[in-house]
Amino acid sequence: MNLLPPKKYALPFLAGLLTSLAIEPFNLFPLSIVGLTLLFYSWLKAETPRAAAWMGFAFGFGLYGAGICFVYVALHDYGGMDFLLSSLVTALAAAYLALYTALAGYAQARLRVSAWMRLLVLLPALWVLAEWLRGTVFTGFPCMVTGYAQIASPLAGYAPIMGVYGVSLMVALSAGLLAYLAAHLPLSSPLSIRDRFRKREGMALAALLVLWIIGALLRNVEWTQPQGEPLKVALLQGNIPQELKFDPDKLIDTLETYRRLILQNDARLIVLPETAIPIMRDGLPENYSQMIRDHARKNAGDVLIGGFERDHGQFFNSVYTLGTAESQSYRKNHLVPFGEFVPLRPALGWLINDVLNIPMGDLARGGDHQPVLNVAGQKVAVDICYEDVFGEEIIRALPEATLLVNVTNDAWYGDSWAAIQHNQVAQMRALETGRMMLRATNTGATSVIDRDGKVLHMLPQHEEGTLTTIVQGYSGSTPYVRWGNALVLGLIAVMLGVSFAKRYK
Repeated sequence: MNLLPPKKYALPFLAGLLTSLAIEPFNLFPLSIVGLTLLFYSWLKAETPRAAAWMGFAFGFGLYGAGICFVYVALHDYGGMDFLLSSLVTALAAAYLALYTALAGYAQARLRVSAWMRLLVLLPALWVLAEWLRGTVFTGFPCMVTGYAQIASPLAGYAPIMGVYGVSLMVALSAGLLAYLAAHLPLSSPLSIRDRFRKREGMALAALLVLWIIGALLRNVEWTQPQGEPLKVALLQGNIPQELKFDPDKLIDTLETYRRLILQNDARLIVLPETAIPIMRDGLPENYSQMIRDHARKNAGDVLIGGFERDHGQFFNSVYTLGTAESQSYRKNHLVPFGEFVPLRPALGWLINDVLNIPMGDLARGGDHQPVLNVAGQKVAVDICYEDVFGEEIIRALPEATLLVNVTNDAWYGDSWAAIQHNQVAQMRALETGRMMLRATNTGATSVIDRDGKVLHMLPQHEEGTLTTIVQGYSGSTPYVRWGNALVLGLIAVMLGVSFAKRYK
């Protein structure tokens, strides 16, 4: 019996691997379009819906298997799993994500439409719908959405209008147009260039150019306006190794590290990373809190501290303030399954207790609608760690917020490329909202991102340091802030409706 997969699945698998190179740290954004073009072309040639589903699965397994390999580091190096179990769980996670790509492949093959309709309407709509479902079902895992790879391309101009899924739609439309040209415009054609542009192939090429030109023009639109005076900020990177972060014997060293970094800086807004102070807020010595408060008041500003809070027997991953403004806090709302809470706890609680070695692995949610933090003369919307992969949740604080702040501890992923991928996600949030994004992280990537998504400053990873710079708050609303994902989902619904209406009887 031949145990090797059919050769027809090799091309989609390699296309998925190729697409993974489009995101950080490689950042070869054209490869996402090339990879999708190869997948769409393969789907066009699929003999049955089942074959199309397997092609989609092969593509997804190549893409996510390469893209989320950092999960192994978290499970094995810091979660305490052995090699085989960590490898198996990582592979199963990639396989689960690939199911959405398989579903898109199966669905498109079931609908009998023309090649033109399939490549330019049906496939782009189903691709983005699958990405949106992946980012929504079971609390969502929207990492590696196609649009993130385009942060430096002209297509990113669509982000302030339709968000990252809208950028994904533009990528998928580009891939569909290229696949159509590859399938219907052979190089051996005797037609002249002029004759080709009189045919549908010429229309496809023109549409591709228009799509990219509009994106480039949109990148020059200023959707928001400066609010208030420029502000001096300091983002602290304590570089506390994950294996020592929750070690009680190292707590004094951790407190001393952040005491020293805080007192060395005269910035009006000082931001510490996620759980920088790895104990309950009410357990922090009062003289330590008073020292921070006094220093912040001397700077006429505030310090944002990542730590834990306890309230009515529940525990929260929080950011709380000390300084000139009244005490405020933000409590993380979108928690990581099996990392910060246990789904179906009566049945699966043993994972945290007996398999995974994750401190504070069963936290409470902070609530969907929390007030922005009024600190240092600005209104700051805080999100904690991977909350910033959910653009539709970030905009809940807008247009009131003038600055975005993300605090993160990506030390869980060691020297992998998870941290720089996470920073790319934050770039998209800045571009979608027209706000600067300030990122304070434990081991990297600590950065300041401008409202156009460009990284202005970044500290070296895995080094202690302070990023001090001047930032500007902004007011106003991008279309995405007003509509969220409604516009792109509405467009997808129309595209699917047209495809269904144009199907063969």
